[in-house]
Amino acid sequence: MELEHFSDLINRPDAKTKHYKKGQILQFAGDEQAKLFYVKSGLLRSYIIDEKGKEHIFDFSHEGHYISDVESRQNNIPTSLFIDTIEDSEVISVPLEKLSPTGLSPELIFNEFTDLALRMGILQRRLIMLISEPARNRYTYFIETFPEAVERIPLKMIASYLGITPEVLSKIRGEIARGK
Repeated sequence: MELEHFSDLINRPDAKTKHYKKGQILQFAGDEQAKLFYVKSGLLRSYIIDEKGKEHIFDFSHEGHYISDVESRQNNIPTSLFIDTIEDSEVISVPLEKLSPTGLSPELIFNEFTDLALRMGILQRRLIMLISEPARNRYTYFIETFPEAVERIPLKMIASYLGITPEVLSKIRGEIARGK
């Protein structure tokens, strides 16, 4: 979603623009107030930490896109996702409970719906691939889905997103580089 389509939201009095350093956490799992984060520059990720302390990446978001814990707002429950920066980032945040279609331009609502439908399609495809596709196909799809960010995301995080170990990812990348 381009910044101009997001102008209804970023011009709200409760919208805050802030610079974050690499590794800063913007939202913790368990936070009572979920926010929508629009990425002006940089790269963010959302993830959970399981009971063994292992991170599981849910999503990535780069310039011109947003990231949030939608379930939290929709079900009025504390957040389940951590959101942090993978690199230095400039982010606009808006509290999710304050968002409603009233007062938003029809163009913004259409663009937000279109972007949401696109992201839902990506997540649906990812889920299908996680349960049915070999790791190499998942990696190829990842490259096609995040071409602007693939070189900026650490391999350990890509492996987590794909549901494989970093060693398996290295093997796949080696095979692709050798043309196998």
